[in-house]
Amino acid sequence: MLWSLLILSLPTDNATARMRAWRALKAAGAAVLRDGVYALPDAASHHATLQAVADDVNASGGVARLLFAAQSEGDFSPLFDRTSAYAEWLNALVPVQQQVAREAGAAAQRAVQRARKELDQLCAIDFFPGEAQRQALQALEELEEAWRLAQTPGEPRALAREVPLLDARRYQGRTWATRARPWVDRLASAWLIRRHIDASARFLWLADTAACPRRALGFDFDGATFTHVGARVTFETLLAAFNLETPALLRLGRLVHALDAGGVQPPEVAGVESVLAGMRQAIADDDALALAAAGVFEGLYQSFDKAQTHVE
Repeated sequence: MLWSLLILSLPTDNATARMRAWRALKAAGAAVLRDGVYALPDAASHHATLQAVADDVNASGGVARLLFAAQSEGDFSPLFDRTSAYAEWLNALVPVQQQVAREAGAAAQRAVQRARKELDQLCAIDFFPGEAQRQALQALEELEEAWRLAQTPGEPRALAREVPLLDARRYQGRTWATRARPWVDRLASAWLIRRHIDASARFLWLADTAACPRRALGFDFDGATFTHVGARVTFETLLAAFNLETPALLRLGRLVHALDAGGVQPPEVAGVESVLAGMRQAIADDDALALAAAGVFEGLYQSFDKAQTHVE
């Protein structure tokens, strides 16, 4: 293994330059071999970082040289052990977990986002990841899941099974039921049902899913006919079940998935989430909310479909 080594003598009369160098090296995750000698695993990005620090030090009146060392000349990997940093992060996570358990307001959301940002920064300089990183990532995943559940009480647990292929002709004129005060997955699924599966669908918005009528087709709750399956959210399950996996609808499905369950974030996520959140706050009637949201999803669908046509 190769290492990039930066040997420098910082200018004694330029405190600003010294602080700038120290901050840059700390942010890059450089290990200190001894006073004035710093190391990073050899990589193009690390070489560029150390070269930038060297150039700045030289320009500020100090002396800096960038060298390379082979593995046989010293194994520096123990110097990059981030276990204590992960332990510190996990300790700081405890009050955030307690905050999410108490309330699901904006302050708790900011705390979760801050925890994610801090862990991302730590992982970025963990060049030899091990059990400590895995433990921290698991804790963050559980925290974000707790936050998601706090935001959407009653969110279904994913089933581990295949999605059977169904004939939409057998699902016409039906009553479809889901949880009241719908959010992204339920709103998108309602649009999909009426737009592509059952044009005369009627919707029930349930305060208690246990009260779902036996003949109704439930969606997006535990025990529903259509719900989360494997990695699919309910919208994606409906696409698979009714053979609706066209490029435009799959793209819309990725957007719904990101808003409902996280993961890869399409560029439209922030804008769509803001619009739907405003609608949900302003419209108290769930039928009216579903109708308004349908316009958003129809517009997205038409845009995605048009974009796909141009590609072809």
